[in-house]
Amino acid sequence: MKLIFLIFAMAVAAMGPSQEGPVPEAGASRDSVPQRNPARLPPISEADDAGSRPPEEELRFLDAGEAERADFLWNARPVVVFAETPGDPAFVEQLEALRSDARQLVDRDVVVVTDSDPAANSSWRQELRPRGFSLVLIDKDGQVKIRRPSPWDVREIGRAIDRLPLRRQEIGRGRPLR
Repeated sequence: MKLIFLIFAMAVAAMGPSQEGPVPEAGASRDSVPQRNPARLPPISEADDAGSRPPEEELRFLDAGEAERADFLWNARPVVVFAETPGDPAFVEQLEALRSDARQLVDRDVVVVTDSDPAANSSWRQELRPRGFSLVLIDKDGQVKIRRPSPWDVREIGRAIDRLPLRRQEIGRGRPLR
């Protein structure tokens, strides 16, 4: 019995002190009263809402001939999309998927590199040696993390990136997710 009382007392103590303040009116809905924990959230200022934020960054799409792998070391995560022709249905589907939800990728420092010309024999193609359609995710440390022979949606790519050790360190350090 004492153990149950002790557990109950600890649970009540963990809830913290009651909040004092005006009681909401009976007609006010719960959503109309702002719910903020001042200990956890920074104050919202008028300037923040007035558009003082930097303009949205866009997902960068680069041709394989324009970029070198070393350019992205420790700065960005290249997602390299290979195909035999620019009209390859899997290639077209993958690029549409990447464009449709680009914000998630920008937040994860992704740069899309496309290579749909095997005859050009780019440095990306020489190093990664794709066969047909291929999607390759390279982390900021320059290591290939994932190879996929079929299109992947942005949600799956985002989840895969979030499981990478470097990304976990970024999140753990409290790096803002723009």
